[in-house]
Amino acid sequence: MSADSVAPPTTAVSAATSPDQADRPPAGRSRRAGRAPGRRINWWLTALMVVLSLTVLIPLYFAIVTALKTPDELGGAGFAPPADPRLANFADAWRLTNFPNAALNSALITVGAVVLTLLTNSMVAYAISRNMHRRLFRGLFYYFVSALFVPFPIIMLPVAKQTALLAMDNQVGLIFLYVVYGLALNVFIYVGYLNSVPRELEEAAFTEGAGIWTTFWRVIFPLLGPINATVGILTCLWAWNDFLLPLVILSSPDAQTLPLVQYVFQGQFSTNYTVAFASYLMALAPMVLVYVIAQRWVISGVMRGSIK
Repeated sequence: MSADSVAPPTTAVSAATSPDQADRPPAGRSRRAGRAPGRRINWWLTALMVVLSLTVLIPLYFAIVTALKTPDELGGAGFAPPADPRLANFADAWRLTNFPNAALNSALITVGAVVLTLLTNSMVAYAISRNMHRRLFRGLFYYFVSALFVPFPIIMLPVAKQTALLAMDNQVGLIFLYVVYGLALNVFIYVGYLNSVPRELEEAAFTEGAGIWTTFWRVIFPLLGPINATVGILTCLWAWNDFLLPLVILSSPDAQTLPLVQYVFQGQFSTNYTVAFASYLMALAPMVLVYVIAQRWVISGVMRGSIK
């Protein structure tokens, strides 16, 4: 068969394809570039998310509006905006609570509690998760979990007396108490996460000659980024907003945290709501910043784990 006999079919196929069809992208490529066909917006779920967001936005709006009002405007509609925003409420809250000193105390206690919690609780959970087949470690795990069912008011007075006898009724003693009391929940969270970490990674490290400490800090601990962020957020919010534990432990007025100094706005017969809400917003601002940063850390850790 000659080459001339093959040429006409090829020419016919090329002629059947118009210039518009040649310039048009494939159907699969156009679908990938835009939204996938058949995907619809779930309006019921969207409406539910809007309603749930209102449960957060409405109290926040009420707090902001109250902080900008005068005491005389509180007798009107609670959701009405202030006629003349009073920024002096924030200055009064700053002065009455000695905000810099109280915020520094809260920051030191919170940072110390978060750092020690992440370092110590992760090691305890790692030892338990890798030795769960042993009776002693399995008993320790159930012992820590059972502590979740013990309310703090039951042991409040003995703890306060013991810390006073040991001269730990200060910020350092409060940090250790946060680390110890958070151990029950944190071990439960860490053990569940560590059980999903492949043990082949540790076996490979042991084969290379690494010890148990090197394996934990260089192999296991970097993999705990997402769960460390979760535990860190819970500990940070607890230590920053806690009122009862600093109330019964701290003995020096100079060591009081923000929740304690904010109690000054509540009198026997009245409460200064406008200045109190201004103080609450000032104390809320650092936690919002921490949440934004930690949220990005959690998302990036999850994405790195999915890529691996």
